[in-house]
Formats: sequence, C-alpha cells, structure tokens
Amino acid sequence: MFQQVPMVEIDGMRLVQTRAILNYVASKHDLYGKDIKDRALIDMYIEGMADLNEMMMQLPILPPEEQDAKLALIKEKTTNRYLPAFEKALKTRISNLPTVKKFLQPGSQRKPPITAKAIEEARKIFRF
Repeated sequence: MFQQVPMVEIDGMRLVQTRAILNYVASKHDLYGKDIKDRALIDMYIEGMADLNEMMMQLPILPPEEQDAKLALIKEKTTNRYLPAFEKALKTRISNLPTVKKFLQPGSQRKPPITAKAIEEARKIFRF
C-alpha cells in the first residue's frame, strides 16, 4: 500500500504501519482488551510510547548545543513519568494475560539476538 517497512504478511494480507500491525495482531490473539475501556487504556499506553519515541528520534538531529538539555529532559520524563506508568500496567494488568504470563515464565521461547550477518544485511537494504 505505502511501499514501506514495517510490512507483515499475515492471513493473506500485507499490513503496513506499525499501529495497524499491532492492532491486528493484538485483536487476533485477544490482547487488545475485552471492551472499549480496556482498548482505550491500551491506546493511551501506545500513544505514550509514541510520544517518548518521538522525543528520542529528534535527539540526533538537534543542534549539538541543544542535545544535552533534550537528553536530560528525556531521562527525566522517562524515569518519572513513562516507566512508572508502564511498570504499573505490566504489574497490574498485562502480566495476568495468559499469553503474556507464559512468555514471562523462566525458560520461555524468546527471539534470539540479532547476528552480525543480519546486521550487515540490514545495512545493505537500508543503505547505511
């Protein structure tokens, strides 16, 4: 559709746009809340992550004289605002979902670390 990454092929569809992919997968596996209130809470956390991500993505392109102040602001907001909210959600809600509970068990299947070969391949694809 938009000729971009991320793109996921699932259930005979090609999905692009991170949030569209996440919403589809979460809905398919009953991880997107049981009702509209749950989905609203989930969406608030998603938007919070987007806000935090936007702050971090801007950092490398700021003028050098502004980077230290921006980094300090990011650290302060991350420590005092975002991480406490995410930790509370993880402890009280998310960790009780059966699929997540299984994943958090010791010895659960996790994605292996990226290899040097995969990094080199990504550099070729994205030309950096």
